[in-house]
Amino acid sequence: MNTLMKFLTEEDGATAVEYALMVALIAGAIIIIVTALGNTIKEGFKEICNAINTTLTSPVTCST
Repeated sequence: MNTLMKFLTEEDGATAVEYALMVALIAGAIIIIVTALGNTIKEGFKEICNAINTTLTSPVTCST
């Protein structure tokens, strides 16, 4: 009986679950942000590469 009461009153497991939920939410937010901004960032790098190519005598290859 004491073991059951101790198990029900311990908070270590609850804390671990809370941290796991926070990590999952943060990871989800990062995935959403990177997915949403990925194409914008890619286009920005393409513009930078094209701007560099206009000033160079031997152009570099801009990956797509």
